Amino acid sequence: MAAMGLALSGVLAVAVWDERREARAALDDFAREQTALAHSAGTSLQDRVRTPGCAEPDKGCLTEALATLHNSTEHPGTVVVLLRVPGQPRLVRTNGGAADAPAVEEALASGQPWLQLTREQAFALGLPRRMAVAGLAGIPETRQDGWGVAVVATAQRVRDRESRALWRLLSGMVLASLLVGSFGGLALRKQRRELELRHVLAVQEALSARDRRLVEADKLATLGALATGVAHEVSTPLGIIVGRAEQLLPRLEPLSRPHRAAAAILEQAERISRIIRAFLTVARGGAPSLSHIEPVALARAALELVEHRFAQAGVALSNSVETHLPLVVCDGALFEQVLVNLLLNACDACAPGERVELRVEQAGGRVAFLVDDDGVGISQEAAQRCLEPLFTTKAPGKGTGLGLTIASEIVKHHHGSLSFEPRASGVRGTRVRVEISAVSEERRDATG
Repeated sequence: MAAMGLALSGVLAVAVWDERREARAALDDFAREQTALAHSAGTSLQDRVRTPGCAEPDKGCLTEALATLHNSTEHPGTVVVLLRVPGQPRLVRTNGGAADAPAVEEALASGQPWLQLTREQAFALGLPRRMAVAGLAGIPETRQDGWGVAVVATAQRVRDRESRALWRLLSGMVLASLLVGSFGGLALRKQRRELELRHVLAVQEALSARDRRLVEADKLATLGALATGVAHEVSTPLGIIVGRAEQLLPRLEPLSRPHRAAAAILEQAERISRIIRAFLTVARGGAPSLSHIEPVALARAALELVEHRFAQAGVALSNSVETHLPLVVCDGALFEQVLVNLLLNACDACAPGERVELRVEQAGGRVAFLVDDDGVGISQEAAQRCLEPLFTTKAPGKGTGLGLTIASEIVKHHHGSLSFEPRASGVRGTRVRVEISAVSEERRDATG
């Protein structure tokens, strides 16, 4: 509004200046008219003032000249005609009386074309108390020097027109200001309402987001409690399995098939134990046990754990790992579980004969693990919700809705990122991208 007020003030100042310029031009035109009228009156008097009897004017000669001026030029109350006669101390009116107008006498003597009279000077000559203009003309063709005519006319009509034009201008500007102010006020009111509505919507959206976060936090807390309970319940039968395998192992012939089977049972049981301990650490808010690991080792371990599932499903499994990759900082057991979960999800999304690929590549200061599948793909809605606890698109009994949630939490604890990306144009399926920190060469040499 302040800027609008300044703009209107500027427009008003320019308009008033232009109106005053036009009024001054009108006054100049009016003055020139009076000068032309004075010259016309002087021309009509030339023959009379040439007569020898007017060299020293007598009463009859002067009276006749004044009567001529009065009849041809003067209008009482509007126009007054004054005559300068040689030998007379003052200007002479058309009624024969003397006129006290020293300013007009001086202007005639100096040869000015016209003179602007003040209100008091105009009133002294019998005109309205308004500004007046005197048109001046000498009669140089006479034999006697000093003859002159002054036609004094009131500028009341010019000034009245100027005042009316100025008032019209001011009225128009006031009306325009009121209209602009009214429309501006309405616009500001509408804008204020829109801002208030946006604020309300933003608050509601923030509250909804907070509620969603609280629900997710509650689900994660429930998941943590469930994981703790499951770990406690699994530890007893897992201990029994480990104990029986340890009892069985010495009784078997070394390097025999049963011996290798019992060793595999102990190895996988220890793996389960490590994963459970790592899960509990994450669920309780602790930091994972980080170490420097080769990315290729993580990829190979995950592929070995899922090969049998892909073989059963008839889905092809391949990998592509860049050479000379830097080490990554992670908890090996937990991060293997992330890759296993993503690979199994990709397998479940594919029909027999389709393909899943695990790619590992460097991405700036990180290492990226990409799982591409040729399956049915994922909808935009599912991509936005797939990390929510207990959300799943699989048929009942096929999924719990916890795999991606756990994987996402593990990646967050590693200060990494997990995202879904579209595949190349015209290619079916889904791409999941996981990035974690890489070890720089300096740090690698320092810890080497």
